[in-house]
Amino acid sequence: MGLSTNFEDSTDRRLLKQVHDNVHGNIYLEPISLKFIDTEEFQRLRELKQLGLSNMVYPGAVHSRFEHSLGVYWLAGKAVDTIKTCQGLELGIERSDIKLVKLAGLLHDVGHGPFSHMFEKEFLPRVFNGLTWSHEDMSVKMVDHIVDEHNIDIDPDSLTTVKQMIIASSEHGSTENMKEKKFLYDIVANGRNGIDVDKFDYIVRDSRACGLGCNFHFERLMESMQVMGDEICYRAKDYLTIHKLFATRADLHRTVYTHAKVKAIELMVVDALLKANDSLDIASSIHQPAEFWKLDDTILKIIEISNTQELKEAREIIQRIRRRELYQFCNEFSVPKDKMEHFKTITPQDIICSQKTGGVTLEEEDIVVSNVKIDLTRGRNNPLQSIKFFKDYDSKEMFSIQDDRISHLLPAFYQDMIVRVYSKKPELVEAVSEAFKNFQLKTYGMKAQVHATSDSKKQRRR
Repeated sequence: MGLSTNFEDSTDRRLLKQVHDNVHGNIYLEPISLKFIDTEEFQRLRELKQLGLSNMVYPGAVHSRFEHSLGVYWLAGKAVDTIKTCQGLELGIERSDIKLVKLAGLLHDVGHGPFSHMFEKEFLPRVFNGLTWSHEDMSVKMVDHIVDEHNIDIDPDSLTTVKQMIIASSEHGSTENMKEKKFLYDIVANGRNGIDVDKFDYIVRDSRACGLGCNFHFERLMESMQVMGDEICYRAKDYLTIHKLFATRADLHRTVYTHAKVKAIELMVVDALLKANDSLDIASSIHQPAEFWKLDDTILKIIEISNTQELKEAREIIQRIRRRELYQFCNEFSVPKDKMEHFKTITPQDIICSQKTGGVTLEEEDIVVSNVKIDLTRGRNNPLQSIKFFKDYDSKEMFSIQDDRISHLLPAFYQDMIVRVYSKKPELVEAVSEAFKNFQLKTYGMKAQVHATSDSKKQRRR
């Protein structure tokens, strides 16, 4: 991995820029990193909330992708430094390796769209009829754009390495063609087993911002990891700490990222963006980095303060959010374990077809269905089976560990699929709730629901 002369910065902290982070303390930024940070494309991350619209339920969740990216940059450097201290000569780790991994950590989210994952998972597929677009791929394009636009001096091989590290966990990423130091590609975005510094940062940062406790301590894993067989391995005694990493992530998904009211607001924002798309040409920006960097969370304010007739419907939806006139959560159920394998996405049409005759006739545009999947990063599989362990630091043997060798209290199933239904109009809550109950009875043979719709919501009228 060759680097230009300018990339070989001094590690003397007196020559670095110091930034204080509320999670990691003092972070030191090298000149090459500042060349990327001090661009309008990277500064855009200040206008992207890390948790999208979660702050509408958790008021403290207003931290941005900008500070998260600095955190991943810092942890990426600490991870390689730790490995280098113990195995540097053995693995041939060079100073340039550390800088490349840190740069990948810094830039890994530069291609993120507005409102966290809602933009790519909910909005774009609706606009482009199932288009699969990822922020990782966009990050790679944005990195190229920044280098070209700002004439950043970094040699092509180094740039290619950084981009490969960014997409290492995506479907387009692979370490199969890497001949050496594959473990470096697992530090920022780990496609092999899901343990990476990106998760280390956002789990602690998100928990703190939302006022939640966090029992996962990444420091234990950072200090004890060891490279064996070109793969980062962990001490067998840290099995439960790793399990806590995945469990804490799943808890955050359930209680914060996919909170029922957060999802209601997200569904409303998707509808608003869809209605504004033709006028503002929002979705087309994903094809051009030069246009994409101009898109951030402030798009809602642009719609909200506009006086144009074309944005009237979108504006009204945003006004409803501001006034807390949200889509009403009617009910939810968890798909039975034995039905998970053949589960098909539930649609508003499925609910309408389950409505009994008489009373209000529901229309497809009256209902929104949210299909929420929560897992431990490996779908219905146990992610810990992908992780290699070692007994002690003198051992050269790497092995997997079965759950039942550790504890019988660990989960036997690793994925939830939660189906939620919302009514866009408060006067239809009762009709939607009954149709949803009928659908569940017809589909799964069970009528009981976890969160019965309250009578006050059923009886509510405009």
